[in-house]
Amino acid sequence: MHKMYAMNSPNINVTDPSTPLSEQAFRSLRHDVLVGTFEAGSKLKLDELQGHYGFSSSPLREALSRLTQEGLVRADERRGFRVAPISSEDLNDITHMRLMLDVQALGSAIELGDDAWEGAIVAAFHRLEKVESRLSDGPVILDEEWSSVHRTFHAALIAACASERQRVWSASLFDQAERYRRFSARYRQAGRRKSNEHRKIMDATLRRDTETACALLSEHILSTQRNVEAAMRRAADA
Repeated sequence: MHKMYAMNSPNINVTDPSTPLSEQAFRSLRHDVLVGTFEAGSKLKLDELQGHYGFSSSPLREALSRLTQEGLVRADERRGFRVAPISSEDLNDITHMRLMLDVQALGSAIELGDDAWEGAIVAAFHRLEKVESRLSDGPVILDEEWSSVHRTFHAALIAACASERQRVWSASLFDQAERYRRFSARYRQAGRRKSNEHRKIMDATLRRDTETACALLSEHILSTQRNVEAAMRRAADA
């Protein structure tokens, strides 16, 4: 359990010498898969990864194995490792699981959250809004700072959920959806501001209006799916 939590913790510094090499390799490679440094379906050759990251084969093999367990990398005994392809089927699965886990986790957090939990949500939203206000009308999802504070806001919403496993799996699914958000941004025809959506979710959550907050979060998750599917159609037409 502790290992799984560390996998998704944004606080681990991969450049810290005290962080095991296998963890450094995993987090570095995972980040680059999520942000699209390695395109969907591309081959991950061990010798090229060694040259790119400076790690030996052992920590890289462990990193690839862990990424395979997450579904971000596909393994083939004869062909080695490849970045998992982007597909409607995979997106549907991620969305389905997020609707199952995230919405229920928010309901649990609303029931159990205290003043400190509320304060963390407000602070996370304030940071997100400030970062977004400084950005142009382009694809904000490609901005690293925005992506980081966006993740923090969604994590803050469910931080009071009683189940640690649920929080961890929700974080993993959020990160897997990031790959699709970034794909969508590449083909977005107009800038998409999300602060109004986030504010509505926050306001309902702080009112302890579970039904409204959960409905808004569900729609928020589904809107990501719709945007990505539209981007897929534009990419296919192109």
